[in-house]
Amino acid sequence: MREAVVLVHGIWMNGLEFWRLRRKLERAGYECHVFKYHERRRPLAEIATRLHEFLATIDAPVVHFVGHSLGGLVLLHLFNQYPFTTKGRIVLLASPVNGSAVAKRLASTRLSRWLLGQSMEQGLDGDAPAWKGWQDIGIISGTFPMGLGLIVGGPADLPHDGTVSVEETLLRGVTDALLLPVSHFGILFSSEVAEQVITFLRAGKFDEDTVTPLPDSSFYKSEPVGSG
Repeated sequence: MREAVVLVHGIWMNGLEFWRLRRKLERAGYECHVFKYHERRRPLAEIATRLHEFLATIDAPVVHFVGHSLGGLVLLHLFNQYPFTTKGRIVLLASPVNGSAVAKRLASTRLSRWLLGQSMEQGLDGDAPAWKGWQDIGIISGTFPMGLGLIVGGPADLPHDGTVSVEETLLRGVTDALLLPVSHFGILFSSEVAEQVITFLRAGKFDEDTVTPLPDSSFYKSEPVGSG
């Protein structure tokens, strides 16, 4: 059965940074598609609408999603607006689903606020749509504290990946979650991350025998929808 993976990039990116992860996914047998967007031009809800239209061009019985950073927030908007019925799983890589302290700091000046575009509204401000358990979703958070976020003081709490703290990535209703010693950008080039993404897309869970699960991650796991 053909399985596609839609890759959704983060802020100030264009999808080219997925080249290594994409190659790993394609070698594992997945058909990859990169969705590109400009966060300065549209709010995340409108970007999600464009992603929904993009999905109509993909003819595969199974469609998975991998979102990096802000791309994960785009996916939360997608599933909030368009409950997706096609089979598939989702992996979020260092996505600040609870808002970003670094982004809020950047929003305090005119130039950096312009650079953020409309990504703050219902996104980096911490007001992204809640996850309601439509499909299996896993999150990978980085703990290597090196990244552009350090220029403005870094995330408020440790551990963090230099731009986003682990606490900012914790998603209520997550299927599985883990920590890896990677930076915010380095998460895209890690072979271990790629293997864990593939493992989750295949099995709906990570290989936690060789990595560190998120502390108290069970707190963020909700009962299945309709469980009573």
